[in-house]
Parts: sequence; C-alpha cells; structure tokens
Amino acid sequence: MPDTTERRPYHHGNLRTDLLDAAERRLRVHGVEQLSLRDLARDAGVSHAAPRRHFADRRALLDALAESGFMRLGAKLRAAVNEIDDKDDLPARLRAFAWAYVQFATENAELTGLMNSRKHRPGATVVAEAAAAAFGQISDLIEEGQERGELEGDDPEGIGLILYATVLGITSMLNSGMIEPARLEGLVGTAVTQFLRGARPTEPR
Repeated sequence: MPDTTERRPYHHGNLRTDLLDAAERRLRVHGVEQLSLRDLARDAGVSHAAPRRHFADRRALLDALAESGFMRLGAKLRAAVNEIDDKDDLPARLRAFAWAYVQFATENAELTGLMNSRKHRPGATVVAEAAAAAFGQISDLIEEGQERGELEGDDPEGIGLILYATVLGITSMLNSGMIEPARLEGLVGTAVTQFLRGARPTEPR
C-alpha cells in the first residue's frame, strides 16, 4: 500500500493550519514573491488542488496569512498588558504594549510587512477587522488614561496612533539595519516616556 504519512494532516482536517505554517516559513526565508499554492502543497505533502479547498487563490492565502498574524499579534499584546498587576499603572501598561509589538515585528519582519500591506487592500475585510482588534487595545489604554485625567484629549484612537507610529518607526529602523538591536529596548522606553510627557494635560498657570 502507498505511504500516506505526509497526507495525514489533510485527512485530519489540519491542512489549512499546515499551509499557513508552511507559508510563514517560506515568507521568512524567501519573501512574499516566492509564495505559491503549488509550493505549499508540495511542502504539506498533498495534491496541488488540495489547498484550494481552503484558499481560492494566492490572494486569499496572503489575506489569511495576514489575518492569522494580526490574531497572534493581538494575543501577544493582550498578554503583555495583562501581565502588569497594577491596572492603573498606565506607563507600565503602555511600555508593555509597545515592547510586545516591537518584539513581534522584529522577530517576524517579513510577516509584519505583509500584514501592514494587506490590511489596506480593498475587500480585505477580515484582515482589517483583525488589525483593528489588535491595535484597538492601545485606544482602550489611552481612553482609560483620559478618563483618569492622566492624558489629555478626546480622541484616543488618534492619540494612540502617534505612539504606534513612533514604535513602528523604531521597528522599521531596526529591521533595515539603521540601528543596533542593543538599542531597541532603551529606545522603546524613551518613546513611551516622551509620548506620555507630551500627552499629559496642560497644567494651568
């Protein structure tokens, strides 16, 4: 009888997960241009037609990979913030959020690039929703700070975007080799400190 060991994940209903795992490995090594359903089918040990049961085409595969990335990122951000015992310690929670994002983005540079590009693709609703769920957490933190009078303004999403843009810039500089990895944690801490200093309510003179 033929050996069907390599096809077992498909028969067990795990092919979609296996394909996404294989896609992320290929993305990390070869970049997005080298991702194809045919190559992933070969990696998973299934027929060339089998992946289309889960992804209609390459575009659907890339969207699914980006969505999965945002879901993982959201879970990582949530876990980092929840590790802070003092729920009123806004600086510590923001630092935890920022550091968790930077860690994810530097450890998964190619995936992060794909995620950021796919969330703006017209029609990629599930990707945009996953991104909003992940980054909506920073708006929640900002809103809590505003309610306690620690931060000014009435636009938590817009204010949070400033901090996100800062850590995104730091991440991009590291991934492009402009700064050394040893500087990363210090820069993230400085970014959060400067953000909080600028976002504090103006004291009356």
